[in-house]
Amino acid sequence: MKDLHLYSTPEIVSLLGKRFKKYRLLQKMTQKEVADKTGITITTIHKFETGIAYNISLSTLITLLKTIGCVENIDNLIPDFPDEFLGKKENEVKRIRHKKNEQKN
Repeated sequence: MKDLHLYSTPEIVSLLGKRFKKYRLLQKMTQKEVADKTGITITTIHKFETGIAYNISLSTLITLLKTIGCVENIDNLIPDFPDEFLGKKENEVKRIRHKKNEQKN
């Protein structure tokens, strides 16, 4: 695995695009098929795969990951943080907010 701390953000996005292309090809999908399935333009997909699109949105990335069956890997980006590390107990009562009573006219 590469030390991603040494890469700029555009370089990481480019790396993700190249990886996406490998997975797309493994799924035997063309760029057009991905575009038709997702509503994302072929141009955007091409730019992402070739490293030209450095500012792809998170929602576009998630949509593309769903298409190639890799969306479950999102959980590895920011894993769920166990409550015990936050000092919360299982039976701890959470704060409840009540709506203010509406005045009748």
